[in-house]
Amino acid sequence: MGANRAERNTDQRRQQHDGGERKPVNNRLTLRPACHRDAELLLAWRNDPSTREASHSTAMVQPEQHAFWMAQTLAGADRRLMIAELDGKPIGTVRADRSQGCWELSWTVAPQARGRGLAKRMVAMMALQIDEPIRAEIKTGHAASIRVAESAGMELEREHDGVLHYRRGARRTS
Repeated sequence: MGANRAERNTDQRRQQHDGGERKPVNNRLTLRPACHRDAELLLAWRNDPSTREASHSTAMVQPEQHAFWMAQTLAGADRRLMIAELDGKPIGTVRADRSQGCWELSWTVAPQARGRGLAKRMVAMMALQIDEPIRAEIKTGHAASIRVAESAGMELEREHDGVLHYRRGARRTS
């Protein structure tokens, strides 16, 4: 009897209350291609002060600029824009841009989802989908992003003008 109660309590702790329904919380992280309906959410994440501070460009992005960028991104063959979802809810984005046989990765975690190790997981998932070399540029002093790049198998190549350049060679496929 005690074991069954403990199992029920454990199951209850793994559930969240959502609109009168109980849904299991299993920390299932997935990546899906971004689409036009994600534009507003992506813009909000991009304009978050912490995201801007870590970006090459720290200026606010205006909705018109973002709409143009989004259309170009979704139409581009050399860019992959993915939405990371945890238990079906968007929690971040990973982008891969191909140039000269190498994919540059960049990522953002939603402000409410930060500090839980999700960036490591979502970037590693993206890195596993790419056999060609990958790289990332990280402003010096961003320890969390450094850990993300290293968790995805990238190593520091060099520092130039306050930017750390990380790289992973091509993955071997059998």
